[in-house]
Amino acid sequence: MEMREFAEQVLFGRTLAEKLADPGEVTDRLPGMAMVAPEMPGRPQELRFKSVVGGASEPGGMFPGTRHLDRGDERGRVLHFFANHELLAVELMALVLLRFPEAPAAFRRGVYKTLRDEQEHTRWYMDRMRACGVAFGELPVSGHLWRLLSGMGSPLDYVSGLPLTFEQANLDFSREYGRAFAAAGDVETAQLLERIHHDEIGHVAYGLKWFRKWKDPALDDWDAYTQQLKFPLSPSRAKGGVLNEEGRRAAGFGDRFIAELGVYGRSRGRAPTVHWFNPLAEALLERGLGFEPVEAQRRLIEDLSLLPMYRAVRDDVVLVPQRPSTAFLTGLVQAGFAVPEFEELVGGQLAEDSLLRGRALGGLNPWAWAPDSMALLGPLVERVAEARRPGMAPFTAARSALYGKVWSARFLADWLTRWEPTAWTCGPDECGVAVTTLDDARAAIRAIRARGHHRVVVKCELGLAGNSMLRLWEPEVLPAQERWMEAQFGAGRALVVEPWLERVADFSVQFDLGKEGLKLVGYAGLENDLRGQFRSNWAEPRFERRPPAAVLRALGSGGEEAGLPRDLGGCLHGLYRDLGEMLEPRLRAVGHEGPLGVDAFVYRGGDGVARLKPVVEINPRHTMGRMMLELMRVVAPGRVGRFRLWTLKEVRALGHGGFVAFAKHLAEVSPWVRAGEPVPRLVGGSVCLNDPERAQGWLAVLEVGG
Repeated sequence: MEMREFAEQVLFGRTLAEKLADPGEVTDRLPGMAMVAPEMPGRPQELRFKSVVGGASEPGGMFPGTRHLDRGDERGRVLHFFANHELLAVELMALVLLRFPEAPAAFRRGVYKTLRDEQEHTRWYMDRMRACGVAFGELPVSGHLWRLLSGMGSPLDYVSGLPLTFEQANLDFSREYGRAFAAAGDVETAQLLERIHHDEIGHVAYGLKWFRKWKDPALDDWDAYTQQLKFPLSPSRAKGGVLNEEGRRAAGFGDRFIAELGVYGRSRGRAPTVHWFNPLAEALLERGLGFEPVEAQRRLIEDLSLLPMYRAVRDDVVLVPQRPSTAFLTGLVQAGFAVPEFEELVGGQLAEDSLLRGRALGGLNPWAWAPDSMALLGPLVERVAEARRPGMAPFTAARSALYGKVWSARFLADWLTRWEPTAWTCGPDECGVAVTTLDDARAAIRAIRARGHHRVVVKCELGLAGNSMLRLWEPEVLPAQERWMEAQFGAGRALVVEPWLERVADFSVQFDLGKEGLKLVGYAGLENDLRGQFRSNWAEPRFERRPPAAVLRALGSGGEEAGLPRDLGGCLHGLYRDLGEMLEPRLRAVGHEGPLGVDAFVYRGGDGVARLKPVVEINPRHTMGRMMLELMRVVAPGRVGRFRLWTLKEVRALGHGGFVAFAKHLAEVSPWVRAGEPVPRLVGGSVCLNDPERAQGWLAVLEVGG
């Protein structure tokens, strides 16, 4: 039989007998003319691809899990999925023989040999699923692989797409599922998958040989491979859950290719969310897009640009000034973190040829919605489904005001009129007062001091943590201090005047506003330096429902005789749920949706009684406290996590020459440890969250302990 005749029988045959037939002796003397790919291959009715309606997930297209393999029907379902993939590979290889008749004879013989192997794999799977009580065609089948690869324009497209992508991924899946079947007691299927794994090594090696023959000789394998794949194909599809490095080395891949693939992340079909770190929202709202960060702020933005990856999932995209090194990302993968896709900004902007400009997106998630994020991400809003666009609307004055300390102070005053007064919460006298003239400021200062608060703090409505603040410790307001206030008023800025309170314990409450309402995500302890700048956050077991123990101890120091409830943690949780109910409609009224953090603290009054100031500042954006809670996803239950920012000055004060030496020290004295089943999590040690070799001024570290 001629190879072309056999390929036509396989591609257009409407019975499994035709598709899986042994052609006997085959010659390739009449390859014929190049054929255009049909919309779909011929198939028996029960194996025709199921249609996708209204953007729903494709029936039979979801990769099956390994749970419940102790059940015969579930094993049959998994084998049915694999059999369809093998049949698709058979059909795609038949298409290659018909699409590229002028390809080298040795290449065509290799495709034919691989096709015959895939026919055998299909029969093996059919036999095993039949033993599980499942017939081929009894379940829906997906045509996704056909739609991805049938448009191949050259043999190089084929070897990049099928052998080097989907068959390479099977090096992982065959091992992963083989172990799962063995664990479920199905030794026969486990042995079958091991045979298929051995065959796949040969198929991938064959593809790699021809790929190297045809690729740009100036590029190494990895760079040539990533450039050859056409969206939506990506290296993400070339791997399973656990990277089988041994199988890839046996197929001929080099160390760089394996390392890069291990940390590569791009969506396999899910519309990704785009993340970006822009921590200067308040400064930009005050000064506009013309605001130029000082050198220390630029270093902070660059050093911590990677932080959004810790709230992202594997299929998401994180915008960064520079892609992290492969070595650093490999360490994060080993520590249990999912690595998303990274896209480098060009001069702080999306590249003209950015794939994001043409992709469907699941959402946009900057650190804060502010003028800079609107400018950068605004062109992508139309790529997001309309139902997911709340919170992406242009800024209004009312929405901008949400970032200001005036809004927070007024909200607290309003909430206190609703909350039943207690001996352990602050009263209206401890709230800040908004002022817009020097006379109003003087009057507010006098009134606060008349109530017994001799120390007063004056804050700009918008400002970065620890900055834009005036501390009035002297009995009289000094002329220089009045000139500072006049300068703020002259620039159109409001000020908040409030009593200075002796803080005992700081913390934050993290919320998230979505379609279903304002959700209380959890609590994080908070440590600031003497200037009010962030140093660290921590989260404890049950952080979702209970403030940190230090906060409860500080507030509970007066005991029950001070009017404290027995379940103080539960009472505080109820307080913040009540506060959230009042907060939600006000947030929606100004167009906010997404994350929101409320800073709070326990203070000691002049009478020695510890009290709660439930709202110090409301931050309608991501915060370091929220980052801490996101990091807890990789921390084992029952453990405490601390998110710490180290400055270069602090590291050197400890006797280390720089961040690299400090990171080496942490690895020696506090190596991270993972444990637990089925997914190991961190039970102890320290993990650097940005690359010590590139950090200039800041190093973020996750510390895990008991």
